[in-house]
Amino acid sequence: MAFLLQRKTPSLPSSLPFRCTFFAQFKSLTIPYRFRAGLLCRLKARNVYLCPHSFGFHQSKTKKAFQPLHKQNMKKIPLHWQILLGMLLGVFFGLLGSQMGWKNFIVDWIKPFGTIFINMLKLIAIPLILASLIKGVSDLKDLSSLSAMGGRTIMLYLITTIVAISLGLLVVNIIQPGKLLKEETRKELLLNYAEKAESKAKAAEETKAQGPLQPLVDLVPDNIFKAMTNNGKMLQVIFFAIFFGVGLILVPDDKSQPVKVFFDGVNEVILKLIDLIMLSAPIGVFALLAALVAESPGWDLFKALIGYSLSVLIGLSMLIFFFYPSLVRFFTKRGYKFFFNGIAPAQLLAFSTSSSAATLPVTMERVEEHLGVEEEVASFVLPIGATINMDGTSMYQAIAAVFIAQAFNMELSLSAQLGIILTATLASIGSAAVPGAGMVMLVIVLAQAGIPEAGLALIFAVDRPLDMCRTMANVTGDATVSMLVAQSMGKLGDPKPKEWDDNL
Repeated sequence: MAFLLQRKTPSLPSSLPFRCTFFAQFKSLTIPYRFRAGLLCRLKARNVYLCPHSFGFHQSKTKKAFQPLHKQNMKKIPLHWQILLGMLLGVFFGLLGSQMGWKNFIVDWIKPFGTIFINMLKLIAIPLILASLIKGVSDLKDLSSLSAMGGRTIMLYLITTIVAISLGLLVVNIIQPGKLLKEETRKELLLNYAEKAESKAKAAEETKAQGPLQPLVDLVPDNIFKAMTNNGKMLQVIFFAIFFGVGLILVPDDKSQPVKVFFDGVNEVILKLIDLIMLSAPIGVFALLAALVAESPGWDLFKALIGYSLSVLIGLSMLIFFFYPSLVRFFTKRGYKFFFNGIAPAQLLAFSTSSSAATLPVTMERVEEHLGVEEEVASFVLPIGATINMDGTSMYQAIAAVFIAQAFNMELSLSAQLGIILTATLASIGSAAVPGAGMVMLVIVLAQAGIPEAGLALIFAVDRPLDMCRTMANVTGDATVSMLVAQSMGKLGDPKPKEWDDNL
């Protein structure tokens, strides 16, 4: 098979000794697989480039490495950089639109694309949990493995939550942002957001009116198909999936195998759909951020809350960039760069959507394919984490409670702040994995500490941007715990990334 020669320069360099005899000697030669890479490297050093198709590379195991030259020369931008670029452009466009009076245009013509992107992620969240969790549980050899994994998962989630709340209390007591709030600004905020504060307080009263075992009752669905229509009922879907998986473990292999194969196939299809959806992630986050900036309150209100926002951001930064990677480094020996390269797209998506549930499909894909966590661990730990692990939300609740108390000139004792740790930990378990749910649980934390619920109005102006940041912390915590559980069970391996067009 003749070689096809492609060059950067019009003529062959005179330094190439075999330029005239090369084709004559190798005209019909098929180069063995083990010699191809070395041959290409030597020719490249002499400024000679060979078309891979003339070697038949498209039929070999090296089809990914040896692509047509026009594809080889194209540098693909990593997904997390594409998302980050979309976010920055979205913020810039939103600021520009606010100054130019384009708010209605952005809300009517740009924001819907962001909504569609979030809806697509939510669309596959429940099927992914159902398929992956049933497969993950049924792949366990016996119930003792399920018990060991579940115990370690819940213990680690509780530990990280308590650490997050304690960090938040430390930061807010040092900065004391509530003391920076002026009386006029406090009255303005209370007036502007009184209606929202009242609705959240009403929702919290309904939660408190329920019996002490109501969360346990809510865990068991009376109709699984009804539960699957509501992302807020994710714990019920998780309960059914685990229950179903236990049933598969207990029946004979010849009966359970067809069901396992079915859910394995569904899981693979869902993961491929995630790859396809993520192709539109830069556009989706652009639309979301542009709309968020365009709809934001005035800058005067933001200036009054800089101290509060700074407290939350410092606490979340300590959690995301120090605490979590330190755990990963210490227990799994995986480096800082490895961890953030693997989880960055999920973090940026969590920041854009403010929803752990919407981000869950991408989190599972990144943890399995890029952090090396085996599927049976990721499919068990991550869906549970999306519902009961709210480290960022718990930290925010602690900081917000102390901030509101400071704004009302209330002094919180040590016992009151310890009560905040306990209440925020328990409240985070019942907090839904959707935007704004933490605000409802915050009312319960405020009531326990004796802080006026009307103080919610003080923080509504910056709640959405901070909600984006704390969701990012929640997702990072989920990924961290999944790696620790996988390491403890010997199920943490090397990354195995896949592309959406692997089978094309």
